[in-house]
Amino acid sequence: MELDTGATAWMLTSASLVLLMTPGLALFYGGMVRGKSVLNMMMMSFGAIAVTGVIYVLWGWSMSYGADVGGIFGNPFDQFGLAGAIYDDAGNFLIDDFGVPGIVGVGFQATFAIITVALISGAIADRVKFGAWLGFVAVWVTLAYFPMAHMVWGGGLLSGDGPFASIAAPIDFAGGTVVHINAGAAALVLALVIGKRKGFGSEPMRPHNLPLVMLGAALLWFGWFGFNGGSAFTADGFAGLAWVNTTAATAAAILGWLVVEKIRDGAATSLGAASGVVAGLVAITPAAGALSPVGSIILGVIAGALCAFAVGLKYKFGYDDSLDVVGVHLVAGLWGTIGIGFLATETGLFYGGGFSQLAVQAIIAIIAVIFSAVVTLVIALVIRPFGWRVSEEAEVSGIDLAVHGETAYENSGSTITEAR
Repeated sequence: MELDTGATAWMLTSASLVLLMTPGLALFYGGMVRGKSVLNMMMMSFGAIAVTGVIYVLWGWSMSYGADVGGIFGNPFDQFGLAGAIYDDAGNFLIDDFGVPGIVGVGFQATFAIITVALISGAIADRVKFGAWLGFVAVWVTLAYFPMAHMVWGGGLLSGDGPFASIAAPIDFAGGTVVHINAGAAALVLALVIGKRKGFGSEPMRPHNLPLVMLGAALLWFGWFGFNGGSAFTADGFAGLAWVNTTAATAAAILGWLVVEKIRDGAATSLGAASGVVAGLVAITPAAGALSPVGSIILGVIAGALCAFAVGLKYKFGYDDSLDVVGVHLVAGLWGTIGIGFLATETGLFYGGGFSQLAVQAIIAIIAVIFSAVVTLVIALVIRPFGWRVSEEAEVSGIDLAVHGETAYENSGSTITEAR
């Protein structure tokens, strides 16, 4: 295959856009927490970049796309340190079927692993030791993310080469199962194992900086065009379709969320708009290449409304998902993955495709939830004896100062006091 410089440029751009999403997430999450813990929240995202960026080069790529082991994961030693993933026997760059060097694909996929584990941090804001978080990142991407990526995209059990493809080929265009269901299920387990923040349910824990939240949401939306458009793996019509579907679904999700807020609470909020952005982006991620733009609007508006209701479940059931990772990423990820079975233009139920696609989408979604939850539970319980939580004093006085020796607002003591 000859080098396609246009496709290569698009994939390098897409990889850069997806990498930008994690700093964008840091702003989004940072604005949502109280002023005394904004730096710690942002550091959790940057820590995910640091740890995962190294691990992906060493064994992450190989575990995701290396020689298959039982349909569950790739052999970590098959291409350890990217051996055999960059050059052919003649010393030339390996080129994939789209005319893009394989090393560009490595970079693109690494950014997916980074953002996925960073998403989980929002569920355990304000209360976790930074060292425990970094250790969790290293183990979780190894035992949960890489196997899931292999199962769905690397030719494993949940892919078009797996056993369910005899019913209908599973569809996950850019990561409904691999990224959002995976992270959302992990977030729920961690929130349950680690426990609630001090004062949860009895004192206000409002976002300290809503403009920061909206800026983070905007950067996530911008980066998501690389996330979904780049998953076409070249600059073609599918990339264009993914771009338009991403925009349509996200815009509709904002409206869905705001309508629910207005009817239920009497006000359409900036936090609701920003959260609606993320709900729509999550829902369209697995479906971006399989739906029409009109179908994407339907998917998005339902996602926004569902998630607006779902974020309140933590109060009903008593788990402290600090920044609504479960209510947004797990719920919208499930809906986006299963919604393909209704709305896919070629195989969806509403387009005369029967129940086969719907059944397969439900199966892969359920397996993804169970797999991620079980693996995360084991990891969380192994780490617990070493200590997940900071001291109560550190949690009350401010995790930024206690853990990192600094505060976000050195000259604004009143801001910190009010946020506490």
